[in-house]
Amino acid sequence: MELTTEKVGECLVVHVSGELDLATAPEFRSRIDADLDRYRCRDLVVDFAEVGFVDSSGLGAVLGRFRRVKEMGGRLAVCRPVPHVHRLLELAGVLRLIRVYDTVQEALAALGSKPAVVGGDKH
Repeated sequence: MELTTEKVGECLVVHVSGELDLATAPEFRSRIDADLDRYRCRDLVVDFAEVGFVDSSGLGAVLGRFRRVKEMGGRLAVCRPVPHVHRLLELAGVLRLIRVYDTVQEALAALGSKPAVVGGDKH
């Protein structure tokens, strides 16, 4: 799994590629939590365009980030999941809590973040 993060307005945008599973979920959690703190972001957008597989550990990591940003008064949005990942999110009930958008820009607009990139970090 690879993660690239960037701060856009008051939102942390995370681009994920690879698999989000038992082996990678701990890194997903810790890296996103660290960057939420580092950039002082309340809102989170997770771009799943290049995620090919998600298991229950990955779902748990996503839901944990949802709870964290919600406790901070923020929101989490997911964008561009491939069809089978979208179906998994739907079957697991995640889409009742988290909105899915077709693009990162749509998610940012829905969350009210400014389009200019303020800073970023590739991990």
